[in-house]
Amino acid sequence: MRDPVTYAPTHFAWEFADGVATVTLTRPDRKNPLTFESYAELRDLFRALKDGGAVRAVVLTGAGDNFCSGGDVHEIIGPLTEMDMPGLLAFTRMTGDLVKAMRACPQPIIAAVDGVCVGAGAILAMASDLRYGTARARVAFLFTRVGLAGCDMGACAILPRIIGQGRASELLFSGRTMDGEEAERWGFFNRLCEPGALLATARETASALAAGPSFAHGITKNQLNAEWAMSLETAIEAEAQAQAICMQTKDFRRAYEAFVKKRTPRFEGD
Repeated sequence: MRDPVTYAPTHFAWEFADGVATVTLTRPDRKNPLTFESYAELRDLFRALKDGGAVRAVVLTGAGDNFCSGGDVHEIIGPLTEMDMPGLLAFTRMTGDLVKAMRACPQPIIAAVDGVCVGAGAILAMASDLRYGTARARVAFLFTRVGLAGCDMGACAILPRIIGQGRASELLFSGRTMDGEEAERWGFFNRLCEPGALLATARETASALAAGPSFAHGITKNQLNAEWAMSLETAIEAEAQAQAICMQTKDFRRAYEAFVKKRTPRFEGD
């Protein structure tokens, strides 16, 4: 990701402007399903963003009126029924690696969710840092409805931390659909937007984050991930060390000098 301006993916659309990258899933006639190839390319993209210094925030969305309908029935589900165990495990590890890459990249990821957001599509939204939706959005972790476990791509680890253990259990056992209002009420969506304003609102938030201290944002994201498995005592010590590192950045000094001069700081991520 050395040059995001000229980045040209094969299986999704990419736009970059003013520090904000927009990743758009682009098969609107099929409600933007994922394929073996798009899973892998998305994984590679988010891995590369660790070194994508010009990219300071990411918006993830779908073309048309839908976010993502999950794994393509004909291009993924059908072939999976014919695979042996090593092939199946290679696939499930690869899809899990996409979530790992999303959580490990330092940039905040905002999912802009309209319409259908099910299966692996719901996982992509879940793995993002913020989720903006519409009232007409439909979110479902529907794995049990196709004979699979709800524990897919980290769902049993991440979803309870977003909406709580009981609510996550209900969704993962039942595979039922949440509409946008319930998803917002349960805390899955950070906010609801009108469909016509959804992408613009997500980009506005992404721009505000991109204008902030990007190194410090990366530290925040890292600690949000790392502290899941820490005691409070360990977490407080880890945050003390992390904050001391941030206090050595030029952005910290820039903020101080801007405050003294009564002007808005201009953060540069160093």
